[in-house]
Amino acid sequence: MTVETRRTFCRFCHANCAMLADVEDGRVVAVRGDPDDPVFGGYTCIKGRQLADAHNSSDRLRACRKRTNDGGWTDLATETALDEIAAQLAEITVKHGPHAVAIYAGSYAFQNSAGVATASAFAQGLGSRNMYTSVTLDQPAKVYTTMRYGYWEAGMHSFDTADVCFMIGNNPIVSHYAPPGSLPPFSPSRRLRDAKARGLKLIVADPRESDVAKLADLYLPVIPGEDAAMLAAIIRVIIDEELYDRNFVGAHVDGFDELKAAVAEFSPEMAGARCGLEPAQIVAAARMFAGAQRGIASTGTGTEMAGQGTLVAYLVCSLNIICARFCQEGELSSIPRVFTAVSPRRAQVGAPIPMFGKGFPQSRFRDLTHLGTEMPCNVLADEILTPGDGQIRALINIGGNPVVAFPDQDKITRALDSLELLVSVDVIMAQTARRSHYVLAPKMCLEREDISNLSEWWYEVPYARYTEALVEAPGDLIDEYAMLWGLAQRMGFALPLAGGPCPVDALPNKADYLDLMAAGCLVPPTTVRADTVDGAAVIYADLHPKVEPADPASASRFDLAAGGMPQQLAANVAGSAGERAGFDFLLVSRRTKTRFNSTGGHLKALKAKRTTNPAHLNPADLERLGIAEGDLVQIESAAGTIVGVAEASPGVRPGIVSIAHAYGDAGSGPATVRDQGVSTNRLVRETSNFDPITGQSLQSAIPVNIARYDN
Repeated sequence: MTVETRRTFCRFCHANCAMLADVEDGRVVAVRGDPDDPVFGGYTCIKGRQLADAHNSSDRLRACRKRTNDGGWTDLATETALDEIAAQLAEITVKHGPHAVAIYAGSYAFQNSAGVATASAFAQGLGSRNMYTSVTLDQPAKVYTTMRYGYWEAGMHSFDTADVCFMIGNNPIVSHYAPPGSLPPFSPSRRLRDAKARGLKLIVADPRESDVAKLADLYLPVIPGEDAAMLAAIIRVIIDEELYDRNFVGAHVDGFDELKAAVAEFSPEMAGARCGLEPAQIVAAARMFAGAQRGIASTGTGTEMAGQGTLVAYLVCSLNIICARFCQEGELSSIPRVFTAVSPRRAQVGAPIPMFGKGFPQSRFRDLTHLGTEMPCNVLADEILTPGDGQIRALINIGGNPVVAFPDQDKITRALDSLELLVSVDVIMAQTARRSHYVLAPKMCLEREDISNLSEWWYEVPYARYTEALVEAPGDLIDEYAMLWGLAQRMGFALPLAGGPCPVDALPNKADYLDLMAAGCLVPPTTVRADTVDGAAVIYADLHPKVEPADPASASRFDLAAGGMPQQLAANVAGSAGERAGFDFLLVSRRTKTRFNSTGGHLKALKAKRTTNPAHLNPADLERLGIAEGDLVQIESAAGTIVGVAEASPGVRPGIVSIAHAYGDAGSGPATVRDQGVSTNRLVRETSNFDPITGQSLQSAIPVNIARYDN
């Protein structure tokens, strides 16, 4: 048979790498990077290169499934499944109201360009406050709390023009994720090496010498959970030595004096003792960052999951603000974005935008509210388990895996098992899918149309992709947007999208749906589709917005005293030693090259690399504890105990154990840990040590004790 090569882009994760796909006899037989793509230049990661196996895997669902009364499964047609699910959802909402139905959009929902927007529209159309996404599990503070200090309309500096980059607890070489302005996810190792060759200075703070830390000009092996003290000391040095941008602060910043007073206690000596750093390292970091002209500081999941996420996000914002790391009038604006609603690009501060608190939908638990348009995942288990008005009785889980992703695995599992209706949308029978009443089988990425809207927060030029389906789906499978549209139609409501209500008389095609979803964007998806030649990217260079002058009538300024954050920092002077009393180690989470959160473990090439999530320990700690590499180790926190497989890692700071999250199952234990790993979320509770604004649980920097496990 003739092999046809087509251009597309990967949707294994959010990086959306440009790809060439070989199609033979209606099947994708191989994929590889597209060397002619102007942004990616042929790069793909090991996970993306498994797309052919993922599409053709024998583990893949090719029909929807329904749980039978005896605990087995039966296949059924998609339309029949939607009929039955819609009827049960309607009955639940009539009896208990719309808040009894919840939607969770997990990692794979984000990889469908219409997935999360449609999930949110379904919840809004139904009238349920219970919309959840994986954002609130790992790094909600940077997304939902920083706008209250104000924002710069023109955007922050781009990585391609930076002469310094400060990464705090993120490892984008593996995760392919960093905030806009930091290292982009396309060929991150090469991009970083090229930037260093042109003179970029890299500062990395991380308790383990990660892939990106190995390339740092200045590596800060900070003790987990002490990022706030480190950042406060860096800011103090910058202020004391007058390295900040005094003109910018005077023109645009309120609350500077309050910040200055709050960091006064954090001398390099005091903070160094807290952080496990030499005072000279803190001073060097301050001078290296502030002494540069362009570049930003950013955080990742390692920092936000380690407690004090909101405080750390505030300090990172403060660091970037007082050093004026923003695009100015006449420059090309950063991160131009094609499919996102157009917003002003002026050289001025935008007014603070509240995204939580008073006026937002309220959870029944822990005084938490919506963050933007979603409820914190921290409350989902209690919202399900606790009787009363508003109790969740049905959950639609789209591309997520709460069993291994949520804190307190035993509790979330009890909650899922207690639901009247649990529906999962998944490509395999994953841990949460196996506990569901229905599993809806979707088309996979090379079988559907998509746009690159979820990766455009990193593109430094107006880069856009519209990809067509390359092959037909191997069964009775439909796109996720069509599933939710079908449920809404059956239940009698329209999906509210940016361009207005979605038609209910007939399912719109994907292109028209994307136009309605992305209304107000720079270039409509159908226009990008028409401009696309041979599946390649389109770059709208002439539409790259320039930074406009400030509006003379604008009086908005950054407010570094907002939300009482200086006072919260001052209260942090005493540290957190009391919470760690009785524990000798801190457990930190990590990502791996062979998994995207919980996904990918079933694929042959990835499974051959590793089946478990080892407990990485410094060799000196292993020797002190009498543990050999490969031994099973017992890891105990105040909340629970797990068993892991010891692995020697010289780059891990002594006193730290580093384990990847989202492995294992609810029944994982010593007998299965080598084959499936273990969930670190068994070591935490969502009702203690949580961020009071975002609800984020302490899922890293967890105090633990470690011993050799003996049967």
